[in-house]
Amino acid sequence: MARMFRVLGFFTLTIGLMAFAGDHIEMALLFFLQTAFFVILGYLKFTERTYILLFWAYMIVTFTGFSYWTVFIMGNPL
Repeated sequence: MARMFRVLGFFTLTIGLMAFAGDHIEMALLFFLQTAFFVILGYLKFTERTYILLFWAYMIVTFTGFSYWTVFIMGNPL
């Protein structure tokens, strides 16, 4: 299970590099931060249950933040 967090770190690093190449600096920094978070978690020796709980907590925070951003910050395009 810890290896999966390192895989997530690899994919977030890839997305961050593509965002950086496309001049989306804020997005790139966000994904670089997530990369560091996932890689550090990947090398800690937690139990499988802890890794699953951490992943669910990450998903809840991410989807809540994304939903808040799209509804209240981006606003209504009409």
